[in-house]
Amino acid sequence: MQSKPVLTLDDVKKIAAAAEAEAKANNWAVSISIVDDGGHLLWLQRLDGAAPISASIAPAKAKTAALGRRETKVYEDMINNGRYSFMTAPVLEGMLEGGVPVLVDGQCIGAVGVSGVKSSEDAQIAKAGIAAVCG
Repeated sequence: MQSKPVLTLDDVKKIAAAAEAEAKANNWAVSISIVDDGGHLLWLQRLDGAAPISASIAPAKAKTAALGRRETKVYEDMINNGRYSFMTAPVLEGMLEGGVPVLVDGQCIGAVGVSGVKSSEDAQIAKAGIAAVCG
């Protein structure tokens, strides 16, 4: 039997606080979503001024990063480079940069999805959150 780490509520709160701090430090109004390794929602917050649609896009990015075990930028790049058929992949909706898996010892234990600013900035916020628990 193998075992693996899991995100605790304390971990989720640390990730969310660090992601929020990064967003606020840059004056970015975003939605922040955190999911477990199966893509199930553990946390969602929409900062003041964030567009309502960002509260739908952030969880989709997080879920795609968790299920795919990779950053959503990989999928965005794949599609932008001409592999349009990948847009029909079942279950995956957030194939835009800004979804980042939480990896511990090479295993995905969840993901963070952010939406509301430029995709690279969304990813910056997600990575700042993850760094709070994964150094």
